Amino acid sequence: MKIAWINRSIEAEFARVCDEYPVVTITGPRQSGKTSLAKRYCDGYAYANLESPEIRKLAQSDPKAFFSAYPAPVIIDEVQRVPELLSYIQVFADATSQRGQYILTGSHQLDLAAAVSQSLAGRTALLRLLPLSLAELKGAGVENSRDDILFKGFMPRLYHEDIRPGTLYSEYFQNYIERDLRKLASIRDLLLFEKFLRVLAGRVGQVINISSLSGDVGVSRATLNEWLAVLEASFIIFRLPPWFENANKRAIKTPKLYFTEPGLAAWLLEIETPQQVSRDPLMGNLFENMVVAEALKARLNTGQMPNLYFYRDTKGNEVDLILRQHRCLKPVEIKAAMTFSPEMTRGLKYFHKQFTDALPGAVVYAGDMETQSEATQLLNFYNTSELLKI
Repeated sequence: MKIAWINRSIEAEFARVCDEYPVVTITGPRQSGKTSLAKRYCDGYAYANLESPEIRKLAQSDPKAFFSAYPAPVIIDEVQRVPELLSYIQVFADATSQRGQYILTGSHQLDLAAAVSQSLAGRTALLRLLPLSLAELKGAGVENSRDDILFKGFMPRLYHEDIRPGTLYSEYFQNYIERDLRKLASIRDLLLFEKFLRVLAGRVGQVINISSLSGDVGVSRATLNEWLAVLEASFIIFRLPPWFENANKRAIKTPKLYFTEPGLAAWLLEIETPQQVSRDPLMGNLFENMVVAEALKARLNTGQMPNLYFYRDTKGNEVDLILRQHRCLKPVEIKAAMTFSPEMTRGLKYFHKQFTDALPGAVVYAGDMETQSEATQLLNFYNTSELLKI
C-alpha cells in the first residue's frame, strides 16, 4: 500500500525554529525525508539542489549569480557540497529581520557542522531528521509485525513507492554508501569495505571491539577507526555511549554500535524475507537496534540532545537502554519475545540497587499486553516513544 505522505514528528519543532531563526539546517542520512519536509512546509520557496552538476558549478563559480537565480526564501539541498555559500548566507541573514529565509539540508554531519559552526553560529537552528519512526508509521495506520518491520525498515520510499526492501537497500548501498564514502575515506578495495559493513551488521548491538574487528576484516585499527568515523558522519551508524559515574570502576566504558536504518543491517545480513528474521540468530540484536533507534528519533524529533546510554559492568550485569531526562535515569530492557516473563526485569532490579534514585524501569517487547505499575512499565515496541514522557 502506497501512502502519499506520512506526518513527521519533527514538524512542530521545524515550524517553531523557522519562526525563530533566519536559517534552519536539517541534517540526516540520505533519503530520510529532509527535502520532502522542507518543500511541504515551505511552499513557494525557491529550490536549489547542489547535487546537480550545473547548479553546483554556478554556486562555485559565481555565488552572486546563484543567489540571484535562487533568491530567498530558498531551500538549498546538500549545502555541504559548496560550503563557500555559507559566508554569503551569513551576510544575508545579518541584513534581514525575517525568519525562516534559508532552509539548508546536508547528509554529512562533519563537513556541514564544521562549515555551519564557522559561518552561521547563532544564526541557524540545527535539526537532525532520521528515517521514519514507529510512532510515525503507527500514526499513518501502518503496524507491521515485528518480523515484517525489521525486514522492511524505515526509509520513506518504502512506504511512498512500490519498491522492495532488497531493491532499495541495494540501490542505496551502491549509489550512496559506496559513492559518498569513497570520497570521504581511503577506500581502495570496495569488496573489502563491503565485507567490513557486513561484519559490522553482524555485531549490531554489541560493544565495539576494534582489535577483533581488525582481525575479522583484515585491515589496520587506524583504517577501521577512519571507516567507522565516516560511517557515523554519514548517518549510517551511531554509537550508544555507556552510562557510568567516575566512582563506578566496574562499569564498561566502550560504546555499542547500531545502524541508523535497521533494515539496512538486515539486508547486509542477507535476510531476504520476513520469515527469515525470526530464524536469524541476530534477530534479538536487530530488534534492540530498532528500539534504540526509535528512542533516538523521539529525542531528536523534539529538538533535544539524545541523552541515551546503556549500562554494563565487568560482572556482566547489563541494562539495554538508559534514558537521562530532567537529570533522572530511566532503565529500559529490550526483549524481542512476544510473551512477558518476570526474568526480563532482572537487569532493572540490579540497576536500581546500584542507582537507588533511578526512575521506575520499563520493558519494551514484541507482545501486545501493556501494563504500568509502580516498579515497571511494559510497552509494545510501537509505543517506544512513550518512554520519554517522564
